[in-house]
Amino acid sequence: MEWINGLMSVLDASVLVFLIGGVIIGMFIGALPGLSATMAIAILTPLTFWFQPSQGFAMLIGVWNSAVFAGGISAILINTPGTPASIAQTFDGYQLYQKGQGGLALGINVIFSSFGGLVSCLALIFLAFPLARFTIQFGPTEYFALALFGISMMITVSGNSILKGIIVGMAGILLSTIGIDPILAIKRFTMGSTDLMAGISFLPIMIGMFGIGEVLSQIYEDKKSHDEEIEKEKSKNLKLGRVIPTRKQFKELALPAVLSSIVATVVGAIPATGGDIASIICWGQGKKISKNGQEYGKGSIEGLAVASASNNGVTGGALTTMLTLGLPGDAVSAILIGSLMMYGMQPGARLFIENKPFVINIILLMILANITLVVIGLLTAKVSAKALNISKQTVWVAVSLLCVVGAFALNNSYFDVIIMFAAGLLGFLFRKGDYAPGPFILGLLLGGLLESNLRRALVMSQGSMSIFITRPITLALIILIGMTFVLPFIKKYKKKWLQRT
Repeated sequence: MEWINGLMSVLDASVLVFLIGGVIIGMFIGALPGLSATMAIAILTPLTFWFQPSQGFAMLIGVWNSAVFAGGISAILINTPGTPASIAQTFDGYQLYQKGQGGLALGINVIFSSFGGLVSCLALIFLAFPLARFTIQFGPTEYFALALFGISMMITVSGNSILKGIIVGMAGILLSTIGIDPILAIKRFTMGSTDLMAGISFLPIMIGMFGIGEVLSQIYEDKKSHDEEIEKEKSKNLKLGRVIPTRKQFKELALPAVLSSIVATVVGAIPATGGDIASIICWGQGKKISKNGQEYGKGSIEGLAVASASNNGVTGGALTTMLTLGLPGDAVSAILIGSLMMYGMQPGARLFIENKPFVINIILLMILANITLVVIGLLTAKVSAKALNISKQTVWVAVSLLCVVGAFALNNSYFDVIIMFAAGLLGFLFRKGDYAPGPFILGLLLGGLLESNLRRALVMSQGSMSIFITRPITLALIILIGMTFVLPFIKKYKKKWLQRT
């Protein structure tokens, strides 16, 4: 009955309009190289606070699913991934376009991206509620361990330097301490400012770091040679040909796409991973096990289907982790956690108890978004390339304006706009210094959860640290955290040992 009521709710005309609008916006943003689903969600999230939660989340989920898929459009047509998750689609998609099969490549991208998203939605349906019932047993020690596990993922998103990642992550944790003490309710590090009493708002930081920071980075960098190459690719205008694969091709691609979707769902459920990691893993594994593996990277429709399914296959896994544990499966779900909190909802077991109808709505919206995506994607496959002709200067201005409006709309506060610009400058400096912004966002997002639950646990145990090893779930999570730190060193020394022998 609850699912029927949820279906009726999401089939409301206004919700569908916002969903379709989100899919169209996401397609436009995802197709433009340099822009990403993370940037789109970060900019649009504050604007959705003007709408009802179901309408706002319909737009955000539509943007998320379609932006990830649309990154494959530029990957196929100009050999430049529109989003990081589309990297693996350049391996075969552009080769197909060069062979005069661009339409087929675009069709495979649409169909199997949607297919991967729907498979991951099944995981969300069957795993989210049992996982939420399991987390009801969690207390302060378990939530502390979960937060620590999430923060430990900064190692995997630190880019080229783990040390730089740890430094940036610690800076994010320190920033999360500004405001009112969660236990003693006294002011900390506010420097006498009333604007800082509520702490540093998460969304202006996200908007600035991923929006303004990216714009400043693109303006600063000298990309003339790269831009000339892109312009040459745009001017080729090769024939696209047929869009929808044949029945025989569908049969050949079905099994690899299913396997890719399942693997991507699992990868997406791991905190701090994303579509870029999943697509590369799935493409590489697909090449190893496929009987046509030698064709991968040379215009293989199977290779493209595997990469496309894995892109959107991540979403359901990431959302499962986000809703049940309150941990970000990827950067977009980190922003969606902030969105839920702004609506007064806390991810975790309480969300499934206090706001169960809304959780059902989110799951159904994910399914509808993928269905809408395949319909609109196929109808616009041959004209979607026109989005690539928009000048980068126009994109910069539009993104900057949306960043300002989004930051201000959050609390109608100019202070948030200042924070947004400061975060944008910081994001730009991170990029120039080769500091990955991911650890900073993880530290800022999870720092409060880490601190408050650590202190509550110590109050419960009267200062004894033994509470963290006497509770089985907490102990298991701490062992898992230890493995996160130890395994990279084991792999490193194993590699050295193999080279010596």
